[in-house]
Amino acid sequence: MAIMQEFEAGGMGDDPWARGRDEAGTLDDWRDRGLNVTAGDLGFPALVLKRREVLHNIAAMAKYCTAQGVSLSPHGKTSMMPWLFRRQLEAGAWAMTAATPAHCRTYRRFGIPRILLANVLVDKDAIAWVAAELDRDPDFGFLCYADSVEAVHLMERVLAEVKPRRPVEVLVEIGYRGGRTGCRSLDDALAVGSAVNEARFLRLTGVSGFEGFLSGDASVDVTDQCRSYLGEVADAVRALRAKDLFESAETIVSAGGSAYFDTVVEVLGPDRFDFPVRTVLRSGCYVAHDEEMYGPTSPLAGRSDRAPEDRLAPALELWATVWSRPEPGLVIAGFGRRDAPYDFRLPQVKSVHSAAGPPRDVTGRFQVTALNDQHAYVRVPEDDSVAVGDQLVCGISHPCGAFDRWRWIPLVDDRYDVLEGLGTYF
Repeated sequence: MAIMQEFEAGGMGDDPWARGRDEAGTLDDWRDRGLNVTAGDLGFPALVLKRREVLHNIAAMAKYCTAQGVSLSPHGKTSMMPWLFRRQLEAGAWAMTAATPAHCRTYRRFGIPRILLANVLVDKDAIAWVAAELDRDPDFGFLCYADSVEAVHLMERVLAEVKPRRPVEVLVEIGYRGGRTGCRSLDDALAVGSAVNEARFLRLTGVSGFEGFLSGDASVDVTDQCRSYLGEVADAVRALRAKDLFESAETIVSAGGSAYFDTVVEVLGPDRFDFPVRTVLRSGCYVAHDEEMYGPTSPLAGRSDRAPEDRLAPALELWATVWSRPEPGLVIAGFGRRDAPYDFRLPQVKSVHSAAGPPRDVTGRFQVTALNDQHAYVRVPEDDSVAVGDQLVCGISHPCGAFDRWRWIPLVDDRYDVLEGLGTYF
């Protein structure tokens, strides 16, 4: 049975976290074949996930959250990889964050016990599915956003038709001018909170926001922008509390991408309120990290003076073969836009592996200048010995744009032996 047919049928073997099947066989088969990346056993291009680094990142983020007294609901859209979800939950994650109702359905197929949908819920079919899932599993936890009275009334109408036994928990979303969804004023937030509070099948649980798309200019530092915006989120929490609109013992306050979650802790941490608050970070890219987008900005990397054991490490590498050296100083490599993210920066060549000798560090000497669908243009020193058939090892930018290009990703150890094949479910 093809993987998607088996997946849609609800059967993924005895352990849905670890098993799946495609033309190459089960994921467990990868582990048993004795494959090694450096030996060329996989075929190229290949995106590999480094086990030591990814488990280190999960542990480092868990340690940070514990020390700060906050909870973590990692954004699963980064990887859509159940193997990683499981490790994140085992490390203490409070929930998994989803971006779409389709993500939520996938999470539930893999047994995720609590989901924070970091978006409004306004599609009739999705609302009805959430209600049915809450009824089906009394241990399932679900939260979503609302940013308008209209959205609240829409949810309530659909829920009134199906009459779930438990209400849907809602966070008022706070936005900012020029941003995406979210209330644009405190009055709007109070109106939405009041509408949720008055609804029969909804329950106001907290407030949420997202600071990740703010960007500083010549006059305002981005962290100052974050503090100002997150201060508005805090004001909304206090105003809704003053109106006695929250309907839970503890108030959920959520924000935090992968770059400025330390500022979220500073402004929205539980010690910033005089009533019970659970501060929930939603960082996602930390799990694989990178060297270009979050390397300079993460509080556990470029903006940190922490010890190495507490800093994040890049866990993804893209391996590709040199296909041609058609001109002096130009290499054409076998990867392109179908294989690597390019929305922030192009991949950076780190090393060259050749049968002629040991791996060579070429960081800063080789430069990817353009990508076609399956071709990379790499500028190299004219006197460099890189040859057709050599492998280039590249670091990537923006993990969210890397995982979603690959259906299966090999998990490798420090010797690049393949430990198992990990499926993604975008």
